Amino acid sequence: QVQLAESGGGEVQVGDSLRLSCVLSGRTAEDYTLGWFRQAPGREREFLASISVSGSATAYAESVKGRFTISRVNTDNSMYLHMNNLRPEDTAVYYCAAARMVFTNNIGDFRSWGQGTQVTVSS
Repeated sequence: QVQLAESGGGEVQVGDSLRLSCVLSGRTAEDYTLGWFRQAPGREREFLASISVSGSATAYAESVKGRFTISRVNTDNSMYLHMNNLRPEDTAVYYCAAARMVFTNNIGDFRSWGQGTQVTVSS
């Protein structure tokens, strides 16, 4: 079973940038599509971005397209989310997750999840 751990959250100001990290253990990252999701208070968990096993394919939610960039380094069993021009509506708990397939952006395919890291954007 793969385990995931997020880091890099915190409190920032509107317009700031932040980089989240996700480290996998227990299995090699090359077996999994990886994704980022977030959940704000009172809202459902939403898909943000995913990246294929090889890193050659990515998908983004419209709400973050052009501001967030997903990347991975398989040799380090790591994945990242670079977030630019942050807005108050980006405030949420951010989760990384793994799906054992070549590529997907369907939240239902992600069966392994980290514990989450809080991102708070203040105006």
